[in-house]
Amino acid sequence: QREQLPAWFAAVKQIGNPVVSAYLQALLLTGARQNELTAVRWEDVDFQWKSMTIRDKVEGLRVIPLTPYLGALLTALPRRNAFVFSSPVSASGHLTGTHNAHVRACTVAGISMPLYGLRRSFATLCEWIEMPAGIAAQIQGHKPSGVREKHYIRRPLDLLRMWHVKIEAWI
Repeated sequence: QREQLPAWFAAVKQIGNPVVSAYLQALLLTGARQNELTAVRWEDVDFQWKSMTIRDKVEGLRVIPLTPYLGALLTALPRRNAFVFSSPVSASGHLTGTHNAHVRACTVAGISMPLYGLRRSFATLCEWIEMPAGIAAQIQGHKPSGVREKHYIRRPLDLLRMWHVKIEAWI
């Protein structure tokens, strides 16, 4: 819910691990699937041209805008290995098992929400700024629906950025 955002962000920012904190915030701010974000590598983030490539389970790859706040979060992360959301103790090299940190943050914030709820929240919050549904869907990596979306509409990154920056600022 809109009114829960300040409490959630305050609790997530208090998480002792900055990588976990940034990851949870990135889940909400991008609407990405959990495993898509943990797989993001430093080579997938273009700080100069403000974009991030995500390995999408549906389309293969998708490029989304790197918004100002998210860019600042990522810039502050340690570069321990190839993964943006790295873990020095995970066999894979990237974060795993962030569920407990999310549950603790939600408890502190007085919110009950599953980790997957962050993806749903992105879609719901986009309604507040009247973001076109197709743009929110493209950022999240949903397949285009309808003939027009599938065959005619090609949205450039700058168009996605305009709306993505707007929802990030609103959140």
